[in-house]
Amino acid sequence: MNTQKSIKQMICTATLTGVLAVGTLGVTSGISSVQTASAATTSKVTASDSQMALKTLNSFYKPALKGQFPGNASAFTVGKTTRNEVVKAFGKPDQAMKDSDGFDVYHAEMGNPGYAFNYKLTKIREMRYMGTSVERQTNIGGITMKMLLKNWYTPTSTTTIKNGKLKQTKVTYVRGAYQLEFIFNSSTELDHINLREKGV
Repeated sequence: MNTQKSIKQMICTATLTGVLAVGTLGVTSGISSVQTASAATTSKVTASDSQMALKTLNSFYKPALKGQFPGNASAFTVGKTTRNEVVKAFGKPDQAMKDSDGFDVYHAEMGNPGYAFNYKLTKIREMRYMGTSVERQTNIGGITMKMLLKNWYTPTSTTTIKNGKLKQTKVTYVRGAYQLEFIFNSSTELDHINLREKGV
């Protein structure tokens, strides 16, 4: 009886040890291969993201001279386009302005960027480009302060602004009769881009 018990115990222990060993190997190798794949993907995507982000950044340079943004809002001009024209093109805003200092907000969705518009006497006073929420790193999420200064050189001005408890850095470039403002939450996090008439 004792011999049978000890044999059963040995078989159980060997089986259990084998299962644990296989399980541990399986899990460990699974994690490391995922991590390796993830690391490889991240390094590739980072370079690609950076190139696409730079392309996004540079797409704002020329249109700003005309008081315009590139892309979906390229038909709108600061100081000229009316609220009715924006609503006709974009539909009713997701969040309507509540007072003269407020904005009509159109949220980003399905790869389309988000925008916000402030109006003075029914015409656009300020446009905001808030970027995409999906794959944001290929859009304004990949634009750093270092990238901006390296490619656009010395800004017209750099100021610190307060947005509630958040301190932001506003980097401004004058483009003809307009000014383009890059609002950073940190040196590596661009929150949004503003376009307005110079001195307004």
